[in-house]
Amino acid sequence: MRLHVYQHVAFEGPALIADWAAARALPLVLHRLFDGEPPALPTPDEALIVLGGPMGVHDEASCPWLVAEKAAIRKALTMGCPVFGICLGAQLLAHVLGARVYRNSEREIGWFPVASAQSGWPLPERFTPLHWHGDTFDLPEGAQSLGSSTLTRHQGFAWRDQALALQFHLEATPDWLDGLIQHGADELAGGGQFVQPPAALQAERRHFEANRELCFALLDRWLALSPAAPGRGHPAHK
Repeated sequence: MRLHVYQHVAFEGPALIADWAAARALPLVLHRLFDGEPPALPTPDEALIVLGGPMGVHDEASCPWLVAEKAAIRKALTMGCPVFGICLGAQLLAHVLGARVYRNSEREIGWFPVASAQSGWPLPERFTPLHWHGDTFDLPEGAQSLGSSTLTRHQGFAWRDQALALQFHLEATPDWLDGLIQHGADELAGGGQFVQPPAALQAERRHFEANRELCFALLDRWLALSPAAPGRGHPAHK
């Protein structure tokens, strides 16, 4: 089964997701939307991953490819494909599903704990992922919250038995984080109660290994939603 990945900026790639896909012998196809590549649709037997990025879901004037991307995500959901959204990808999922996406009261950039909800997903009661976002969302109708942080009420959600959305970055690696620090210097310079400086971001690398295990466990659980997974049939199309 192939995994289609929508990428929004060159410095925010799939990171650990690529490692997980390689370990599971799953072909991963990158669609560099920022480079003019169209958001090719997965087939009903494939899956879609939507990565993060510094733009917002309403920035269609500066990022016109967002229009086609939203349509593709909506179509993938209609076809019954499993969809996994991270940060901007989670916000796009919420938006496509009819929820409000808006500026949070503050930026949340750094290693901050998340208290998980009782959701049936393999999330510990409390864990510390990497955050890098300024927007947030309301919970879409029919979605189940996956947890919250001190600043952000909804750190993720599961929608029906098909879509998974995470505001935080379990896919982060040390090199990936270095790229975000380099390209997100302006956001870090703005400071704030929930914005850690580069030295603090780099000092907390002890979290990477635990988050790697959590990332792989969540992706395995998400992949099991695919109609192509063993023991599952094709979805009923409407």
